[in-house]
Amino acid sequence: MERENLIIVSDLRKSFKNSEVLKGVNFRVKKGEIFALLGSNGAGKTTTIRILATVIRPNSGEARICGFDIIKEADKVRQSISLTGQFAAVDEVLTGRENLELIARLRKTPKVCEAVDKLIKRFNMKEFADRRVSTYSGGMRRRLDISMGMLGDPQVIFLDEPTTGLDPQVRKQMWQIIKDMAATGKAVFLTTQYLEEAEQLADYIAILHEGRIALEGTLKQLKKKIPDWQPVMVETSPTLEDIFMALINGGIK
Repeated sequence: MERENLIIVSDLRKSFKNSEVLKGVNFRVKKGEIFALLGSNGAGKTTTIRILATVIRPNSGEARICGFDIIKEADKVRQSISLTGQFAAVDEVLTGRENLELIARLRKTPKVCEAVDKLIKRFNMKEFADRRVSTYSGGMRRRLDISMGMLGDPQVIFLDEPTTGLDPQVRKQMWQIIKDMAATGKAVFLTTQYLEEAEQLADYIAILHEGRIALEGTLKQLKKKIPDWQPVMVETSPTLEDIFMALINGGIK
């Protein structure tokens, strides 16, 4: 039986002043799937996420999250999603636990203390949960930020470049957390510039280039289309230069 589509995007378009960022984007994301949107800086990855999260409106096109229209039913969309941006949105004066409790109360989460304790255990934060966030490393902040987004049991998780700036060991820890979220049946939509990250995580990959989805498919399918695409070590923090050069030079089968 085919899995349910939790995200459906049709002909999405967005312009800023005289610059057309999205030129008709189409894709779908299934329940329990990790979907990676790849692209260089300025390709429109963050714009796509902001539109789907109802932060900004598209100029045209349609999108539905968990069956809800992002424009006509924006409130219901917001109740169904979690959005973690490129920079951790946490209060440095509070402890990690206090950050979680604050968001839990704002979202009217039942049994706040119990819900917070479960997240602290799930995200392996027990050792630092009661320390002020101002003392946290980048990896600790990122873990807390993502865990805060899980309050309210969202069905769709948006992660905008979740491991940027993290060292290789912490990055791998974050990968496992992301895999665990998808394993619970949630749809995980992430953007990344790291090719190896998409190789490790994504069930399905779409490459955003010049405002459109230039390539999409599973890793196995893309490898057949891109000449000489070889896995790389995470320590090299790879970009998508090789893929884009293949696109630009017409080297796609």
